[in-house]
Amino acid sequence: MNLVSLQFITTNNFEDNLQKLVELIKQTPNNSLILAPELCLSGYSYESMQNAADFTLHAIEILKQLASNKIISLTMTTKIDENYYNTLYIFSKKKIVHTQSKHHLFPLGEEEKYFTSGNAEDIKLIEIDGLKIAALICFELRFTNLWDRVKGADIILVPAMWGKIRKTHYETLTQALSISNQCYVIASDSANKDMAKGSGVIDPFGDCYRDDYAEILAKKYEPSLIKKMRRYINTGIN
Repeated sequence: MNLVSLQFITTNNFEDNLQKLVELIKQTPNNSLILAPELCLSGYSYESMQNAADFTLHAIEILKQLASNKIISLTMTTKIDENYYNTLYIFSKKKIVHTQSKHHLFPLGEEEKYFTSGNAEDIKLIEIDGLKIAALICFELRFTNLWDRVKGADIILVPAMWGKIRKTHYETLTQALSISNQCYVIASDSANKDMAKGSGVIDPFGDCYRDDYAEILAKKYEPSLIKKMRRYINTGIN
């Protein structure tokens, strides 16, 4: 399996963003686990939240079809009753296999004014094709108590729109998450000019493959590295 982080610019045109995402997904090989940046289809479109939520319904049907032989994950704006959520979707075998909405909303970005907080209980290990996968969405990465909720994962997803002035924080925390949990981390940040980039794939030894100028970053998944690291330095992770 290939672990793939996407890193691209989100524009104000939702359809253009979707076409860009589709184009990049099609460039990845079969049997890839793909992570796209946080809200890559709409951005934080606070002035058009309903339009963003409606567009999510359109995008879901397209992404289902693309997930016939790939696992695709990204966050999108959703609406339940009168509340909007920043929701992570994981697609596999043409189905939605997991959703979780962002629990810790970023106060400096005024997320709390527009989005409703998701349930912390949804931050958990899920199994897809024998892989234990978990996710922390952007700001949630800073809350190390949540790292316990993803303990034991083979792969942790970290989609983000992380600000450029805190670039070192994103890179350091994603690497530390990998080292602490002795697992792979896929970090996918926006490539917009005010964003940190810093996307990539980090292996269980903490070795990072990053490239701020690449739109597709891929690294082979080697489960033996997880076993080797957990056996080499036993911290009780199974």
